[in-house]
Amino acid sequence: MDFNATLVGQLIIVFALVMGGICYYLGRRKTQSPVLAGVLGAGLSIVPILGLVYLVVLVLKKDINNPIDAVNA
Repeated sequence: MDFNATLVGQLIIVFALVMGGICYYLGRRKTQSPVLAGVLGAGLSIVPILGLVYLVVLVLKKDINNPIDAVNA
């Protein structure tokens, strides 16, 4: 079976972008700096297993209490 390096690279980039978006979404609820969580998730996703481990860490982390959300609720 023949693997095309360009296709593998494109798949990794798409995976990193998707993981970055998911990590940003979770980072908004679970961290004080969601942009950093998204960038870190995208960066770690270049090695897919590291990206998945980071995603699991974010999922298992407790939500933060955001005072702005408490006022609007």
